[in-house]
Amino acid sequence: MRTCIVTSDFHVPGETFINRHIQHAFGGDTCVLTGRFNGADPFGKPLFVRRAPLGMADKLRAPFAMGWNAAVEGTGRLPFGRNRQRLADWLRDQHVQVILAEFGTQALVVAKLGAALDIPVFTYFRGTDASFALRSRQIVRAYRRMMPRLAGVFSVSQFLLDNLAAHGVTHPNAHVVPSGVDIRRFAPRAKTPGTFLAVGRMVEKKAPQVTLRAFATAARGRDAHLTFIGDGPLLDTCRTMAATLGVTDQVTFAGALPHDAVRQRLEITETFLQHSVTAQNGNTEGLPTAIQEALACGCITLSTIHAGIPEAVEHGVNGLLVPEWDEQGFAARIAQVLDMSDRSAMTRAARATAEAKFDNAVLLQKMERIMREAPTPRP
Repeated sequence: MRTCIVTSDFHVPGETFINRHIQHAFGGDTCVLTGRFNGADPFGKPLFVRRAPLGMADKLRAPFAMGWNAAVEGTGRLPFGRNRQRLADWLRDQHVQVILAEFGTQALVVAKLGAALDIPVFTYFRGTDASFALRSRQIVRAYRRMMPRLAGVFSVSQFLLDNLAAHGVTHPNAHVVPSGVDIRRFAPRAKTPGTFLAVGRMVEKKAPQVTLRAFATAARGRDAHLTFIGDGPLLDTCRTMAATLGVTDQVTFAGALPHDAVRQRLEITETFLQHSVTAQNGNTEGLPTAIQEALACGCITLSTIHAGIPEAVEHGVNGLLVPEWDEQGFAARIAQVLDMSDRSAMTRAARATAEAKFDNAVLLQKMERIMREAPTPRP
């Protein structure tokens, strides 16, 4: 089933869920529609870059067309004029049978055209697009207007679907399908006792400073080591904080690493830490891929009651949870793990959770089945 994958940027190595769909959806029978092309196409797929130069007539038309689309459709990025015709011709030439927009905000760009061409359009809500984006009344109105044009909706967590519904954004063909993980590649190896790992951008909604302070409180002077993988605006702050807290010999800041290097570290790490919080602008997680990968590698996961995380981490079974910003509680959970005489039961439960809920091969088949069976909505 020829599928057009819609994304804002291509190719982005860290967007493993998008890259997986481009490579493997419907046996790899895919093409890519992107807003920006970053110069690398490792998958060799037919590519359409939406932001093409405008002809003279469209330059004159642009202020009205973009202003109207922004006001009515929620985005000024809808193709119009000659570029709209080029895109429609390309979709026909590629024999596209279904469109998958990888974020709700990207679906705003293609839903109207897809409906006009009788091509079913699906979208995948993943986090920011169903949290921070909803602070815009314009986006909420645009989502409501878009829903009847869609053949279906996917979300990585029930939390995000509930968040959309609270704003009046619903679809009768909505499904929770986590991004998933390749459980054949992400698998446990012999664990190094006392090892802790945090993976992700050093940004507000990951609260790395809370993770660091909690670790210092619970583990300072004990046989324990924490590694942070990732960069971002809070990295230097955390480095300075580690020195102030006196734990520089127990904390490593590895910076950003290739995905294979992250996997290798997860395989031997005992405990995964992610203190996710709701950012001041309302941005939340969906269901972090890093947590799914950690569970697959048999890592005990310490995290927060935030977004879709409780849909993956069962407190006391495969990990431990605390409320957002509960630094003392997080420290207590770290100490609880260090004090366990036998951590193997939680490790086994973590792996079992990934096998049962996050096998990306099973989840890809589920997504494909839903897309095959959905009727095309009328414009």
